[in-house]
Amino acid sequence: MALPADPSCSVIRDAVLDVGPDGRITYCGTADTAPPLAAGVPRTHLTGILTPGLVNTHAHSPMTLLRGLGGDLSLLQWLQDAIWPAEARMRPEDARAGMLLGCVEMLRFGVTTSAEMYAHAEQVVDAALEAGSRVLVAPAVFDLPGMDWRGDVAAIGKWIDADGLRFGPGDRIELCYGPHSTYTLPPEALRVVAQEAAQRGALVHIHAAETIAEDVATRERFGSVPQLLKETGLLDGRLLAAHAVHLSDDDISLLAQAGAGVAHCPGSNAKLASGTARLHELRAASVPVGLGTDGPASNDDLDLWEEARLAMMFARLATADPLALTAEDAFLMATTAGAAALGRTDIGALRAGNWADLVHVSVDGPQFAAGLDVSDTHLVSNLMWAAGSRAVNDVWVAGEPVVVDGETVRVDRVAAQRAAARSTAHIS
Repeated sequence: MALPADPSCSVIRDAVLDVGPDGRITYCGTADTAPPLAAGVPRTHLTGILTPGLVNTHAHSPMTLLRGLGGDLSLLQWLQDAIWPAEARMRPEDARAGMLLGCVEMLRFGVTTSAEMYAHAEQVVDAALEAGSRVLVAPAVFDLPGMDWRGDVAAIGKWIDADGLRFGPGDRIELCYGPHSTYTLPPEALRVVAQEAAQRGALVHIHAAETIAEDVATRERFGSVPQLLKETGLLDGRLLAAHAVHLSDDDISLLAQAGAGVAHCPGSNAKLASGTARLHELRAASVPVGLGTDGPASNDDLDLWEEARLAMMFARLATADPLALTAEDAFLMATTAGAAALGRTDIGALRAGNWADLVHVSVDGPQFAAGLDVSDTHLVSNLMWAAGSRAVNDVWVAGEPVVVDGETVRVDRVAAQRAAARSTAHIS
């Protein structure tokens, strides 16, 4: 059985999926229309459900080292008093250890792609390649004491010019620009980022309208965060707005007109008391909205299935409508819509030409005690509400196995946990 994540969220009950030698899907459909296999090519038979790999549209995964730090603070106090001082003590090898553990955690949850914003970006890339994950890496850019935003922006451009926007086996790495936010960078920096990214066709990944304090201050000076993004040219190119909690109707229209993507992070927004994003209105305006975990120190995990459940619950509470976000909607947000928010058409769905980023969900647990002969809607509901990450059994990225029987096969999980513990001890 397969959930290809097409617009109708269809269920293929007698499914065949073929993967070519380049790691891309060549066919996904019913068995009766499947092309014949070449001589000598084996067919693997799976029970359960095959889905696309999930797409985490906003993460700071090296922060696995910082879990629980400042856990009862609001965003700005959490950043200034807890996180930024700890990150100042982080060495490149610490960031690599944290990212490797983050990759292990996400892959075991069926998250094959993450959009990362962090410092020590080369170590982030190195860890992702070791684990076999797919990542969009946006080196973080700040204008804070001791930091040189101009040099950091120039360095990103040099990296892209040297290695290309995408590289690595199966094009696992995409390079992006990561201006942290409108409150940690001046408008001049945002304009430079917009120009540099546009020249290279690169995605810009930025925190936007995350807290009420940010919203009030920015509206007083610039109209709103989306208005400032427009004035600085960031809405003219590929843009991913993380959080996007405090938006007016006009702000949503600006994002929709620009084709900007939004990373919806309900767990982090709730934990930090940042607010509840206007998900219903964003989706109604056809803004591409994916799901994001944010960092594992503000969530505190990297489980995108959990984010899907929270998104459904918060959308229903905000609208008093149980149809505000259905299980099918949430599944597509975690897959196809997440890819769209990143401006990607080659991931997030099981269709010919896409990378074979796949998740095999076991149906042996109590979550599927009703069986698989229920309606399509009932089946997807059981997957999204009841099963989630605990039912993930096997995972592939670009057709290569990265998780088998619930454990990563390219990384020793226990060793990764020990390395992360050593780095955490250094930072703390």
